[in-house]
Amino acid sequence: MVQREPKQERSARTRAAIVRAGAEVFAEMGFAAASVNKIARRANLTLGALYFHFESKEQLAREIVEAQPARLALPTAAHGLRGAVATTIAWATQLLGDPMLLAGARLVMDQEYFVDREKGNSHQQWVEVLLPYLYEASRGGELKQDVDVEALARLVVNAATGAQMNAQLDSGRRDLPERIRQMWRFLVPLVATEEYASKVAASI
Repeated sequence: MVQREPKQERSARTRAAIVRAGAEVFAEMGFAAASVNKIARRANLTLGALYFHFESKEQLAREIVEAQPARLALPTAAHGLRGAVATTIAWATQLLGDPMLLAGARLVMDQEYFVDREKGNSHQQWVEVLLPYLYEASRGGELKQDVDVEALARLVVNAATGAQMNAQLDSGRRDLPERIRQMWRFLVPLVATEEYASKVAASI
């Protein structure tokens, strides 16, 4: 007798297939050109199955964007300023082969169409990811005393966003990890104490 897959597991698998298909289509076409029909076809599902899990294309895009930070595989020993550096380099490296991260990078310019303003946008989301590392760096004496931690987090996110957009135009993002490393090589001496700057620079 063949056992049927439990309904809850089947539902979770279907939802995951929709999210992955949505990420692939958004990454390839952007938000405006992507349609629920294209996403359903990519997932090999009916429109009814898609709408059972997501009310709209906008809701699907929000879920993909909000899931971005959880996609990163970070070294467990990453702390302080090194943790912030490791996070951005991991993002740039993993983005090259992860449809979810690629979709997030593509959707960043289309957020006005689907963002939940009460929850904030993806820029604010990544700022929140970096802040614990940078506050830890500040408390540990790694940063110069006059460094505004929140302003630094916003600057890093803005610079990384610009780097990925330019890398897409110039190289299809192939050199994005090196661009992020270059960003930090310029930035670390400006914000880190002299003693700690050399330690961080050696790890970039």
